[in-house]
Amino acid sequence: MAATPITIARGDGIGPEIMDATLRVLAAAGADLALEEIEIGQAAYQRGWSAGIDGRAWESLRRTRVFLKAPITTPQGGGFKSLNVTVRKTLGLFANVRPCVAYHPFVFTRHPGMDVVIVRENEEDTYGGIEHRQTEEVVQCLKLMSRPGCERIVRYAFEYARRNGRRKVTCLTKDNIMKLTDGLFHQVFETIASEYPGLEHEHWIVDIGAAKLADSPTAFDVLVLPNLYGDILSDVAAQIAGSVGLAGSANIGPQAAMFEAIHGSAPRRAGQNLANPSGLLLAAVMLLRHIGRPEIAGAVHNAWLRTLEEGIHTYDIFQAGTSRIRVGTREFADAVIARLGQRPDTLQPAVYTAGESPVLPAAAPPPPAVKRTVGVDVFVQWSPSQRDPATLARILGGLNGHGLVLTMITNRGTKVWPDGIPETFCTDHWRCRFTAPAGAEASQLQIVSLLRQLAQAEIDFIKTEHLCTFNGEPGYSLGQGQ
Repeated sequence: MAATPITIARGDGIGPEIMDATLRVLAAAGADLALEEIEIGQAAYQRGWSAGIDGRAWESLRRTRVFLKAPITTPQGGGFKSLNVTVRKTLGLFANVRPCVAYHPFVFTRHPGMDVVIVRENEEDTYGGIEHRQTEEVVQCLKLMSRPGCERIVRYAFEYARRNGRRKVTCLTKDNIMKLTDGLFHQVFETIASEYPGLEHEHWIVDIGAAKLADSPTAFDVLVLPNLYGDILSDVAAQIAGSVGLAGSANIGPQAAMFEAIHGSAPRRAGQNLANPSGLLLAAVMLLRHIGRPEIAGAVHNAWLRTLEEGIHTYDIFQAGTSRIRVGTREFADAVIARLGQRPDTLQPAVYTAGESPVLPAAAPPPPAVKRTVGVDVFVQWSPSQRDPATLARILGGLNGHGLVLTMITNRGTKVWPDGIPETFCTDHWRCRFTAPAGAEASQLQIVSLLRQLAQAEIDFIKTEHLCTFNGEPGYSLGQGQ
């Protein structure tokens, strides 16, 4: 079999040390990889690349389509983008897969039987990074969810579960509050779950689901989450399993994949031969499965498990009475290499016969909906000394000739007119809803006319959102209190 080209980046801080250790293990196991090395992180930021990656690196990633990445250091302060988010979104790596496994009794954990895989959506949600300061007092972040994005991550989770012998898929959202965005994710989950009768499925509200995960992780198997919740809870799950330092992750897309340790670059530990390379090594195991080397993946994983069993531990997981030898980064890699061909006695051996990442069929687009515009939300900055919504309503209600009717004013989402109460705290950021008469549509010209009158009245409008129905169903939220 020909050597498989992959791109590697040694990263910053402890990155070069754990990458060297990982590559030595892979070479000793016979992985037969053709390495293309790129420079990312601090050096690229310092050369003026705001996302920490330059054009030549992109050429390698697009050529090999497989990326093993050590952690990097992102400079503090504004003007710098997350390299991880940039790579994920640019290469379409929509699925983040993170196994969180307990290695009791060799690594301390309060949950010895934990074996959870978190599948996180990687491209949407608030991670679009679309933020604006709209008024003196208020900033916003847009939360964007698409039906195709929800469909492919949910289907990926079910296919992953079926392909890897899992029994249940659990969805966590906050759709009791975010009824449209998280509601879409939950709706898609229930629809796709019906196509997998051989797998259990369930939905939890994310707050109580997170509490259950922290308290009783053995109740879960595969979890699928939108981006923000998945980011937070995958770190929580890795830590309660034993250590964030032991977890690797895969970022999978239809054209490319990236594999990485989930921890940071730990610059204070750099160059001291202290760092635990396990997270990156287990990410490399996932990489080997992805490129069709399941036997080598199993050999590396089992040698690593055997090393843990024999109490050969780096400082971060060393515990008196359980650990036998405290070793550094290089020595830990040597120990794994010495145990290639061996299997663990107590821990569950790894047996891989195929790649873990399914190839998803293209989803058929739904039939187009009938869309009607029935009004507009106009957001305004208004901050007199007395922030009385009734006064704002009188000003706006005096604007005539546009054919739309002021029906509601909210402040940070809470309805304050009509029928507001004085105890509601108000900022300088107001949403003013104008709607067409019942059964009518609001035209673009009516909306433009309304905005012209607002400008003439010196009302500082800062944003608009059209109110649309789709097949007769409202595509917009009501104000809290309605």
